[in-house]
Amino acid sequence: MTNRIALGLAALIVLAMLADLLLTGGHTLFFLSRKITDLVYYLQFWR
Repeated sequence: MTNRIALGLAALIVLAMLADLLLTGGHTLFFLSRKITDLVYYLQFWR
């Protein structure tokens, strides 16, 4: 992955986060963070 692609992906992620904060007040980010935490706990079971 080149630096140009990495910067483009980072900018896209930041824009998506800003759009979520403006449109839904960050509810989607909170929901996704809870689901990722649940996934980590589920994967710890299989360790």
